[in-house]
Amino acid sequence: MSVEFELRCPISADLGFIRDLVQVHGRHGGLRGQRLDDLVLVVNEAVAGVLEHGHGMGMLTARRTAEGIVVEILDLAGRLTHDHLAGADHLDLTSPRGVGLGLIKRLCDEIRLERTGLGSLLTLQVRRRPDLAGLPRQRFTHHDGRHAHRTG
Repeated sequence: MSVEFELRCPISADLGFIRDLVQVHGRHGGLRGQRLDDLVLVVNEAVAGVLEHGHGMGMLTARRTAEGIVVEILDLAGRLTHDHLAGADHLDLTSPRGVGLGLIKRLCDEIRLERTGLGSLLTLQVRRRPDLAGLPRQRFTHHDGRHAHRTG
């Protein structure tokens, strides 16, 4: 018998606690090794971004899918935009800023950003096995209210 559960927690400054919760949830969802580490890292970076740029107001939701784990980060301040994601294509590890979104785009198998009535909703998918056929792995989808755009 398999028990499905959803992780839902408010975003807080206790990043260590959030990382621990996500790690347990990811392991329960079948992620192991590097894929589990990728999940924890991208969630850490997304939550840190909300804390730094979104005044720390938001919600994290994670659930298991047939392919892996999907995490939704709701930034109630709504500051994350498609322009931010597009600008993260050129990861500069020598710069102290802007590394988080670049890592997220490289480590996730799929990314979606939606503007909702509640703020910016960033959806991240990390699969159990990386999609090696179509490097780079991430696919970026954004909705501008009328159309869905997909790259990658």
